[in-house]
Amino acid sequence: MIKKIIKITLITALWLMLWQILAMIVGQELLLPTPLSVAERLFEMSLTSSFYKIIAHSLIRILAGIILGTAVGILGGALTAYSRVARDIFAPLLAVIKATPVASFIILLVLYISRNSAPLIISLMMVTPIVWTGVEAGIIHTDKGLLEMSAVYKMSAASKIKHVYIPSSAPYFLASLRSSLGMAWKAGIAAEVLLGPIISIGKMISDSKLSLETTDLFAWTAVVVILSVIIEKSTLFALKKALKKHSFDEKGGVALG
Repeated sequence: MIKKIIKITLITALWLMLWQILAMIVGQELLLPTPLSVAERLFEMSLTSSFYKIIAHSLIRILAGIILGTAVGILGGALTAYSRVARDIFAPLLAVIKATPVASFIILLVLYISRNSAPLIISLMMVTPIVWTGVEAGIIHTDKGLLEMSAVYKMSAASKIKHVYIPSSAPYFLASLRSSLGMAWKAGIAAEVLLGPIISIGKMISDSKLSLETTDLFAWTAVVVILSVIIEKSTLFALKKALKKHSFDEKGGVALG
């Protein structure tokens, strides 16, 4: 653990040093502020109540989309894993969602829903197809031996789901969620930048760009990156803890009983 922390610290210091050198070469804060000036501005913003209000509004919108997208993905993946007909019906829809550029969805959504709701829907659309595919694959690839054993023990449907399907599909689910969390967060912020909800991180990024406040632009971008890491790490940590109750481990181990 200590070695990992030292490694991360050294790598971070390296990139900050390169950033500092590049900023010194450019020599203009308007074009490229130094890491120190960005850190100072970020600290100044953190002392205001509006800073946390803005973050809260963005988090509520985007996390709601992630949660709903995850729920839809789990239910949809379970459905298409058991029904080939459902799989054939939903396959084109999932393919379209995966292939369509995020910007196109954002522009189309503004025609039908409010600007404040767009980040939620965009986040949902980023998470849903990835989690859906992961859960479907996990259920389909459940060990046949475990299913036969559950039949021998005459396990109920609920018990089979809890002790066989959940642990077996958990690695696929976690991998898909890990892939989609960052994408959903960035896409949600992009929707805020383009559509500009009244209170949002994206609105602050857009305003910073328009007013040529480059230091503020970098500071808010740093907030996006930090929150993205926190969301991903905390979500996966919590889910792994919860899944351990179903005898899940990193290698996909399963225990009946």
